[in-house]
Amino acid sequence: MTARNLSTVTTDLIVSYGSTVKNVIHAYRVGNERVIGLMDQRWESALRKSGAKLKPDVRGNALSAQKEFSGYYIKGITLTTAGADTVVDKVVELASKGVHRIAANAGHFEKRTGVTVLNKLAVVAAPAVEAVIKLADKLEQKSELLSNKLAGKDTTVELAAVKRVTPFKKARSQKPVRTA
Repeated sequence: MTARNLSTVTTDLIVSYGSTVKNVIHAYRVGNERVIGLMDQRWESALRKSGAKLKPDVRGNALSAQKEFSGYYIKGITLTTAGADTVVDKVVELASKGVHRIAANAGHFEKRTGVTVLNKLAVVAAPAVEAVIKLADKLEQKSELLSNKLAGKDTTVELAAVKRVTPFKKARSQKPVRTA
């Protein structure tokens, strides 16, 4: 196996870990949404039980305060998890670019120096990386199951997808710079 193949395998491993992290982030978001839903139910139940002892305006204020708190909490969870998703996407993208850059530079190094130690190292390391990928895939599947379990029986969570952008696709998507 060559260094290029090792870089591809390593990139797949990075993407797998990125998907696992995104599943955990989703599980965190769903779990917090369920917690706030349970808190709302308990609050409304407590207000119903003590409703006769409270004035209607106090009861209404307590209910609206709880809804306001819940709204801010959900908004905060949504913003933080969306931010975390963005960070994971960026880290996976940068790590993948770094791996490919290192592989390309290793090839140039071997061509210029005639030393093929890096290629031999890639041949030795590739089976270990393949074994780790199998474990990472299992971890990714378990994190998906956790997300589905937290989301409840009625919903299913799709496996989080981390976008892989090749340099060619990136170059095609960029608009040409016009000079005057």
